[in-house]
Amino acid sequence: MNHTLSLRPRGATTITRTAEFVSPGHPDKICDILSDYILDLYLTEDPQARVAVELMGGHGELYVCGEITSTATIDIAQALRQRLGQNIKIHLNLVRQSPEIARGVDMGGAGDQGIMVGYACAENRWLMPTEYILARDLCRTIYSKYAFDGKTQITTELTYDAYGKLISSELKHVVLSWQNVTTKVLRRELATWVDNLPIPNVAIADDLKTSINPAGDWLIGGFDADTGLTGRKIIVDNYGPRVPVGGGAFSGKDPSKVDRSAAYMARKIATDYLCKRQANEVFVQIAYALGETEPIDATVVVDGRPEHAAGYDLSPQGIIRQLELLEPHYAERATWGHHFNSL
Repeated sequence: MNHTLSLRPRGATTITRTAEFVSPGHPDKICDILSDYILDLYLTEDPQARVAVELMGGHGELYVCGEITSTATIDIAQALRQRLGQNIKIHLNLVRQSPEIARGVDMGGAGDQGIMVGYACAENRWLMPTEYILARDLCRTIYSKYAFDGKTQITTELTYDAYGKLISSELKHVVLSWQNVTTKVLRRELATWVDNLPIPNVAIADDLKTSINPAGDWLIGGFDADTGLTGRKIIVDNYGPRVPVGGGAFSGKDPSKVDRSAAYMARKIATDYLCKRQANEVFVQIAYALGETEPIDATVVVDGRPEHAAGYDLSPQGIIRQLELLEPHYAERATWGHHFNSL
């Protein structure tokens, strides 16, 4: 008897699911993008650079802290001022990578222990959760016209059959908060977006609720309104709250850090298995130990059935080669989600 299948519900199941997204003008996302901008600058001149940089900014000041080992010479403060303006105060506290960490990485091993999660589902052409795609698309749509600080949040009602296949989806609630845009204008933009949803089979609830600038229209945003921190939007960077994360943030880290590179690889494995098996949902978990070349766990769960992930080089250097992760493209990935160029 297959005990995994016996645990599935006998009939259809309806679940309410919510996800959010933030614009590139959000203070946390500013820090993510700038951390990866620094990484891109180093990789452009030195593809073997070791970079682990985090930023905390707000109210006219920016703190840059971390470890960099590279043959490149980058004027980080000037590069950041070109992005943020000359008046921001920048504090740098950067040292070389710890020789004890470097020892394991130099041997081709993982730069740290960690658990990385990959995911894919057959709900749309992006193979991502419906609620996450809707929140992301609304955020991109508004930002394309109004490039300020902002956040979106989407609540959906999703119905699955007994085997986990999505059979209906309905938009139930939209939360939209945006700097320098009136509630009246946002309501008009939202109505246009609802008429042109990126996932065409999503129904609109008769009692669709909206919360637009719920605390009132606002003019102060970004670093002027709040502090930002690299890695604080880890759920936005992945798949939304439907899917657990391993715990490691991505931005500011070169690909020798497996909490970034192996998470990208886990996503690739998930999409590969989803398409190959024509599955409804795939989870992947990969775990590493500091300094070791091979993962200590590489499990794929295809529609509830676990198996070993086979046919992949999951060493850190193998992942870097397969996914071409020495290319300086990280600030772009940090802007609109990290898992959209792995299909």
